[in-house]
Amino acid sequence: MTVTMEDVAEYLDALAKPQGSMGRLEELAIKLAVVQQRVKVQTKPRRIVLFAGDHGVVESGVSAWPSAVTTAMMETIIAKKATSTALAAAHSADLRLVDVGSLEPVKIGSDKPDFRDARVAAGTADLAIGPAMTVNQFQAAWAVGKAEAKLADDHGFVLLMAGEMGIGNTTPAACVTLLLTNGDAEIVTGRGAGADDTILLNKRDIVAQSAKRAAMLLSDDPVAAIADVSGFEIAAMAGFYAQAARQGSIILLDGYVSTAAALIAEHLVPGTAQKMIAAHLSAEPGHRLALDHLALEPLLEWEMRLGEGTGALTALPLLDSAAALLNDVAKLSDIMP
Repeated sequence: MTVTMEDVAEYLDALAKPQGSMGRLEELAIKLAVVQQRVKVQTKPRRIVLFAGDHGVVESGVSAWPSAVTTAMMETIIAKKATSTALAAAHSADLRLVDVGSLEPVKIGSDKPDFRDARVAAGTADLAIGPAMTVNQFQAAWAVGKAEAKLADDHGFVLLMAGEMGIGNTTPAACVTLLLTNGDAEIVTGRGAGADDTILLNKRDIVAQSAKRAAMLLSDDPVAAIADVSGFEIAAMAGFYAQAARQGSIILLDGYVSTAAALIAEHLVPGTAQKMIAAHLSAEPGHRLALDHLALEPLLEWEMRLGEGTGALTALPLLDSAAALLNDVAKLSDIMP
């Protein structure tokens, strides 16, 4: 029997509390129950998969940081010294790192069981001067993400998150957002990891021109259009989300780059967004536009913009609270004489 929003709302109204007194937590509980198709929901065990990749567009001056930082941060994640690993440990989330397309592979920790080298290529091409990747490369990256979602489901994880690591990736994220929402280049393009005014203006121009090029392909060949301005880790996250939705997993969405991947997944596999919960609203200006396009309302608005899935990890206690509301609160009829 299908569990509907009305079924869950009726159950919540019957609990030992004033009706609607937990506000948006009740809305979150309803979403969890509808996604899992059960009133008694689960938010554990859970896994976050971090997908990494480099971007040729960094060579066109869109970032304040060099691509070498991507590999350095992957090694920090493997060593469990990153913000993402600290938050994953704090909130009992299994963490896995997948290299989909770094310029330089990691030098330490490549033998760890929670790391996978699945590089499609050593970084994308420079989207400022031509397509970032071929259709075959996009499909290969998508398949990496799809396989990771299947693996997580096979291992019993019921709540899935994706995060990313890739210097310069707010540029392809902005391109994808502009391409799929018909927004404005000024709105979708932010400072990323600390771009100054000169970098921002250059970045905005590149986003506008590249998205315009890709838009010429969108109606006839949407995969080619998206591949034109995407990134390996973004394509992998999109495949991850599409498969996670197909298998009935709860999807907790992170920030701007992750939401760009969600736009791709929803565009290519309509209905995927119905399984998504938006953890937070990023400080990146285009994030609100992307979430609105997916009809998702963020749980937190704390101006976070790190990436690595850290916003999703921070929001996990809210999901646990919503689950506790459904699972552990008595019905009013059971306590009344």
